[in-house]
Amino acid sequence: MSTVAPVAGPAPARPGIGTFERYLSVWVALCIVAGIGLGSLMPGVFATIAAAEVARVNLVVAVLIWLMIIPMLLKIDFGSLGSVRQHWKGVGVTLFINWAVKPFSMAALGTFFIGWLFAPLLPAGQGPSYIAGLILLAAAPCTAMVFVWSNLCDGEPTYTLSQVALNDVLMVFLFTPLVALLLGVAAITVPWDTLLISVALYIVVPVIVAQVIRRGLLASGGQPALDRLLARLGPVSLVALLATLVLLFGFQGEQILARPLVIALLAVPILIQVYFNAGLAYWLSRRFGVAWCVAAPAALIGASNFFELAVAAAISLFGLNSGAALATVVGVLVEVPVMLLVVSIVKRSRGWYERGAAA
Repeated sequence: MSTVAPVAGPAPARPGIGTFERYLSVWVALCIVAGIGLGSLMPGVFATIAAAEVARVNLVVAVLIWLMIIPMLLKIDFGSLGSVRQHWKGVGVTLFINWAVKPFSMAALGTFFIGWLFAPLLPAGQGPSYIAGLILLAAAPCTAMVFVWSNLCDGEPTYTLSQVALNDVLMVFLFTPLVALLLGVAAITVPWDTLLISVALYIVVPVIVAQVIRRGLLASGGQPALDRLLARLGPVSLVALLATLVLLFGFQGEQILARPLVIALLAVPILIQVYFNAGLAYWLSRRFGVAWCVAAPAALIGASNFFELAVAAAISLFGLNSGAALATVVGVLVEVPVMLLVVSIVKRSRGWYERGAAA
């Protein structure tokens, strides 16, 4: 079955977005400010929340991520997962970006910006450690948060789930050799407990919960019952996203205020990396005639990172107070607001995309 978008008449009318969703960027900005402020005013509270973790996976953040991604997982009919075969081009594009482009492009960007251009502005001797953190960040493709980005841009849920599952499997085999190659380190200590617990908490548990709820609702009330629940969970998902943002910035509030210049300089290669990989994945998908509902999450999966694994690996290899650990944390801080902007870009460019894919 072809994945080329058909040349059809006017696109069907899409439901309008509410006031809350329309001003999402405003709420994000307010949450960033609130997180930094609260983190500075109440460091003890945020330290207590940050300490509620298993293998460096924060349990409070895990619950918030469940609230974000379960509404999307409720939409997935596992009986239709076989249809993902028709989106093999989209799968190929994302695999190419995640494993053949992103780690190497980040190594080049980190060397240029951190190792050379910004070197006089950074603490002496920290450049290699910062670059190592950026590479660790790029070598770990995103898992759970991709469900949120895909849902916000109406991406194909079966493709998103299949691609995330495939990336989880490939990380087991490719993360270590890639990082070893790019860092020139003979023995890499992969935090397997963080990797496995993250996959269990962010993928396996939400999938099981969502499917149990979905089957129960369909058995008792049919599709209308499921639709009613999804409508009620929509705002909950966005509120959980904003709460996560407050926590992430609150955890690092003191550090941001203490070293704002270092944070800003480290953010530059990360920002370029996100837009470069998202744009390349989106453009390749368009050239190969991939349906927009697959191309949108493909671009987002190609651009985002599995920051829990990156942070844990940086701490294991270089220490809690290392430049590498700080660089991975900057990736956490940058990702959410930047990915929301990428979501907006792919949604606004849908008409342009589909004209090119159809041709």
